[in-house]
Amino acid sequence: MPKTAALIVPLLCAMAFTATAAASKPPKQRSSKEIIDSAPISAWYRPDPQNVLYMDVNGGRVVIELAPQFAPAHVANIQALARGKFWDGLSVYRSQDNFVVQFGDPDADEAGKAKPYPAPAQQHLPAEFDRPAKGLAFTALPDADGWAPQVGFSGDFPAARDPKTGRAWMTHCYGTLGAGRGNAPDSSNGAELYVVTGQAPRQLDLNITTVGRVLKGMQYLSAIHRGPDPMGMFDKSEMRVPITAIHLASEVPPEQREAIEVLRSDSPQFAEMIEARRNRQDGWYVHKAGHIDVCNISPVVRGVPQR
Repeated sequence: MPKTAALIVPLLCAMAFTATAAASKPPKQRSSKEIIDSAPISAWYRPDPQNVLYMDVNGGRVVIELAPQFAPAHVANIQALARGKFWDGLSVYRSQDNFVVQFGDPDADEAGKAKPYPAPAQQHLPAEFDRPAKGLAFTALPDADGWAPQVGFSGDFPAARDPKTGRAWMTHCYGTLGAGRGNAPDSSNGAELYVVTGQAPRQLDLNITTVGRVLKGMQYLSAIHRGPDPMGMFDKSEMRVPITAIHLASEVPPEQREAIEVLRSDSPQFAEMIEARRNRQDGWYVHKAGHIDVCNISPVVRGVPQR
């Protein structure tokens, strides 16, 4: 065999081995940021202004998305209260460490001092702790949950469902918006609201009506000073945090609305992001969890890009 041919054969074998090894090597996992940054327009949605609240407090604006598919009666009442400017001039009157902030009328239980509801807001509503799962779009997570048979996302809200009972409900995660109630299950109407600011209190699931979630501005709520034990109530008026206004985005001129988009939970990019977070492969991690909690997945929100 000529020398040149003798050299070419091992070289071709080495090239073939390298190509085979490259083909068998799994593709590099993209980071969550890379996945989000490259997501196409079709992977995003703009929240309906009819279902978005702007809560203006000292320091900035909190943007809240309502969930009428889970609590239609409460959401309709909240919309009526917002149109009637019910919360304007009221306050955040509770901030309990590792739990919630609560806002509304601190004098709601005192006859003669309570702020009247604007028409057509209702005084009494049925409890809406859950709803039929049938007909509700649901993107399930692959991992087990300690609070429900299945968890995932429905209409891009963190949710759970039980195939045996055929019921579904929103889960209590960081940023969840709920309607405060008394001992009676049907004692909420959406006038007194709370936002979860601590570790997900999933024990509240199926015990209270959840009506939405914060999309933007959680820093203005989570940074509110804590109230005294045991409930974090601000008994003194000077401790309360004033609410400048709570308005529906649809009541605000279009040019003054928050131009934001949310990553769709039914998009391929959302599924890829979940997998990237379930099994982190960057250099810092020495152990892949192979698991993710529904409340570890915050809404992915971005400003509307120039197009």
